[in-house]
Amino acid sequence: MPAKIISTANAEHYTWGDNCDGWYLVKTPELQIIEEGMPPGAAETPHHHVRARQFFYVLEGELTMEIEHHDFVVKAGEGIEIAPGQIHCAHNRGDKPLRIIVTSQPPSHGDRVDDRLKY
Repeated sequence: MPAKIISTANAEHYTWGDNCDGWYLVKTPELQIIEEGMPPGAAETPHHHVRARQFFYVLEGELTMEIEHHDFVVKAGEGIEIAPGQIHCAHNRGDKPLRIIVTSQPPSHGDRVDDRLKY
């Protein structure tokens, strides 16, 4: 596959959760890199991944990542790793939009287990 410059302007886009956006920057069977946008007050539901290891890196705003009932506040220029099996959920508890890069290896879509009832 030839090299190609990718951005949110030309990447495959999808929506999720509370008016959140996602753009596939890399989408292969081995690796997934997504830029996501979360408006203030948005959150995902508690879940875990069976195989995927994830790394969340904050570009703008402030991410509150809840991992196994503990809150971690991640600011712009910082990141946090989620191991397979760890129950987690991302929140934008700030008053500004949140932009993050989410790297998953292997890809997390199709590997997600909803933990709402356990949490």
